[in-house]
Amino acid sequence: MTELLRLWRWRAAIEVLIARELKVRYRGAALGFLWSILNPLVFTGVYVLVFSVYLRIDVDNYPAFVLCGLLPWTWFAASLTEGTRSIIDNRALVKRLPMPSAIFPLVSIGSNLAHFLLSLPVLIVWLLAFGVGLSWRLLLFPVVLLVQFLLTFGLALACASLAVRFRDLLQIVPNLLTLWFFITPVFYPEHMVPPPFRGLLLLNPMAPLITCYQDILYHRRAPDLLPFAFLLVLGIAALAAGSLVFEARRELFVEEV
Repeated sequence: MTELLRLWRWRAAIEVLIARELKVRYRGAALGFLWSILNPLVFTGVYVLVFSVYLRIDVDNYPAFVLCGLLPWTWFAASLTEGTRSIIDNRALVKRLPMPSAIFPLVSIGSNLAHFLLSLPVLIVWLLAFGVGLSWRLLLFPVVLLVQFLLTFGLALACASLAVRFRDLLQIVPNLLTLWFFITPVFYPEHMVPPPFRGLLLLNPMAPLITCYQDILYHRRAPDLLPFAFLLVLGIAALAAGSLVFEARRELFVEEV
């Protein structure tokens, strides 16, 4: 955990790098940060057309249901994809500056978290405009956010450190995330999974996590305590495991990157 403890001393640099990442991403784009809102809305429109109109999934206010799961999934998938290549993409800084290398996966997660938070007002307006409403359970939202951060950071640390040596991960992770998305109840409710396959949801940590967001935002109820406690333990374990893998390979980055 040494590398993680060093991150606190470099918090100012982390803020600067996140701000730089946000500026660079949309530099020259006429709509700028509005793309943080437009991208999930475009994908939501596609899913609504396919699954609500063509395949007729029977869910009230289906666009709101999809957005409640799609926004946190987008944060997770983008963070893990960019985090996996973060050490490689910042090879010059890794070789020349004495900053902790764990900064780079953290910056990837932080910048995508900013996009996630920027898109939340659109979701809230949608929930209010279409009668779904809000409840006091929204106060649990930061706790679920923290659990997702722990899980994502742990996975990003492990993938980033391994990708320096095994470059195939740069191709494997995006493809794996595509498959992962379709077995996660983002655009369909969990109860639609056939009983023989519901056991597979237990192997998918993103399934109960997305369900927690849907419970708080869409169903306006508190998440089930047992799955949430499992997620919290899993998030802490993922961060600890990812940190161990990262620290075991950290000294090799300068040679292999």
